[in-house]
Amino acid sequence: MAERVCIAQIGAAHGIRGEVRLRAFTADPLSVVRYGVLETDNGQRIEIEAVRPAKDTLVARLKGVTDRNAAERLTSLRLYVMRDRLPEPADDEFYHADLVGLAAMTADGAPFGTVKAVHNFGAGDILEIEPAGGGATLMLPFTEAVVPVIDIAGKRVVVEPPEESTARSPGAQRAPQG
Repeated sequence: MAERVCIAQIGAAHGIRGEVRLRAFTADPLSVVRYGVLETDNGQRIEIEAVRPAKDTLVARLKGVTDRNAAERLTSLRLYVMRDRLPEPADDEFYHADLVGLAAMTADGAPFGTVKAVHNFGAGDILEIEPAGGGATLMLPFTEAVVPVIDIAGKRVVVEPPEESTARSPGAQRAPQG
């Protein structure tokens, strides 16, 4: 399991008084203030003083950030909390960070690859899989149809890539076109 879990990402500056747009990855977006001091990828410590809902995002006031220029310097920073500060997920739940590093297997048990990351570009979660046979990573929709089994205790996921996907089999060569 991951030591740190990303619970939010800072977006663009909001206004002139140092507020920022904030995208929360918590079940209750407003709960990001409960975790106190957060850490960025580079170890910078950031504390959220207050948040309020806005259209499709949150607006946050951060401790020590008092003007737009300071807020702009924080754009795109991911905010992490130590895993042990988070509540344990229910039996049928998990944190996305728990998926990273799990073996990806096909339904018949053949190695498919390793979960490298979980992304969300706005249209839903996507698993990035590093193929077992090497090569470029594959992006698979993180849906029940494509990932029918998530076995955190067994350290694996079962994947059934869509037929139209180039991810049918990690080492497959495509037939020349034309």
